[in-house]
Amino acid sequence: MTVGVDRHELRQIIAGLSEGVILVEPDQTIAYANEAALAMHGAETVEELGETVDAYRRRFALRYRNNHAPNQYPMERVVSGERFHDVIVEVKRTDRPDVDFVHSLRSLVATDRQGNPSCLALILKDVSDQFEAEERFEKTFNANPAPAAICRLSDLRHVKVNLGFLEMTGYTREAVVGRSVYEVDVLAGARNRDLAVSRLNEGGTIPQMEACLDLPDGGTRFVIVAGQPMELGDEPCMLFTFADLELRRKAETALRQSEERFAKAFRLTPVPTVLARGDDFALTGANEAFTRVFGYAPDSISGRSPGDLGLWVHDAARIKFETAVARTGYVLGLEVCLRHENGTNLDCLISAERVEIGDQTFALLVLQDITERKRTERDLFEAIEAVMADTSWFSRGLIEKLANLRQPGSEHKDGIVPNVTVRERQILDLICQGQDDDVIAKRLGLSKNTVRNHAASLYRKLDVHKRSEAIVWGRNNGFPLSETSK
Repeated sequence: MTVGVDRHELRQIIAGLSEGVILVEPDQTIAYANEAALAMHGAETVEELGETVDAYRRRFALRYRNNHAPNQYPMERVVSGERFHDVIVEVKRTDRPDVDFVHSLRSLVATDRQGNPSCLALILKDVSDQFEAEERFEKTFNANPAPAAICRLSDLRHVKVNLGFLEMTGYTREAVVGRSVYEVDVLAGARNRDLAVSRLNEGGTIPQMEACLDLPDGGTRFVIVAGQPMELGDEPCMLFTFADLELRRKAETALRQSEERFAKAFRLTPVPTVLARGDDFALTGANEAFTRVFGYAPDSISGRSPGDLGLWVHDAARIKFETAVARTGYVLGLEVCLRHENGTNLDCLISAERVEIGDQTFALLVLQDITERKRTERDLFEAIEAVMADTSWFSRGLIEKLANLRQPGSEHKDGIVPNVTVRERQILDLICQGQDDDVIAKRLGLSKNTVRNHAASLYRKLDVHKRSEAIVWGRNNGFPLSETSK
């Protein structure tokens, strides 16, 4: 069998592989690349990779993440006959900077009967998503103010520690990473240490328990520690999280003071305000301004739902409002019709925000009576309509604008989007502000691919097909919620 036939059959074998394969000749000519390898470079043909290794180097900028000096490309190492595996590199196209990948590489050097290289191959695997997820976790872990440390279960050595743990204990990162959980003992003085050690050895969840950590300056720190098994890459690990009891006591004091300030502001604010339970919206309190405007005494509404109280004129509007608060956590300036205790209907603007008081969730509702303003507007609209009754020369556009003013509640402009996640809602808001994918990705701490995936899902839910249609939809439905400089 000739060499040419062998190489042809080899290409047939590797053509359909999911891993990328690039064949390189001893003279540094790139002979072949399968479709997977091309896709991992954003290329459609072998020519786009470059005819030679030097051409490849000019077209693709490469940065090692591990395992080698940066001056020599893996393809050059293959040509030199070097065998390697699990080499991680970042690859960017110099002609298209927006195209970038993370590759895991290994070499394949086959020799003939005389021991001379006969087949040189670079095997590629796209690990971009894996490294993107790991980078997100790394940023989140390091930025989390809650003290945390991660140990590897295979040898019980610490592999990661965040700034919160270092600040709480006074350790340096070098003094923790690489040391065992018994050298830097995160379970020291634990109330149920035997259970904790047993769960650690089993790789099981360690329940919360009080412990007393030994500090490097000879002092101690009382904490609550808990352990949760997790995977870090492919490595089973244990995530330890801590709550500083001293900090918690300070937080409890601050919370109590904050609740006292909230109660005083709630009572004295001149705007009608009520507090409702977060689950069923039963009213738990009302300020003096609410009693003054709506007539209900605070003790007459306590524990009653708005539906039972008859506060809302239209049940459909109430259900829509409560659903929006439950889903998004807030509603801003929704125009509704509420009922006074004496049966009089009042036009109102209602805003709500979900708040935590103690260990319970409530909704804080702020109501603004706009009945007089609406009556003035209606009188003005009726006067304009009377003057316009016989003025057929007015433009159709002006007539429509006046009609919209005449019925301001006819359009859905409260920024409530059905069946959309919080992340998709944030992206829609930024799209309507005129931001492009690069800005949105930086603003939300996401990759551009993730932003595009969220946008595609958003388009499907809104039944639009392109960015301009999404902007029109958003503008018609109350977006952007807040304008920022573009």
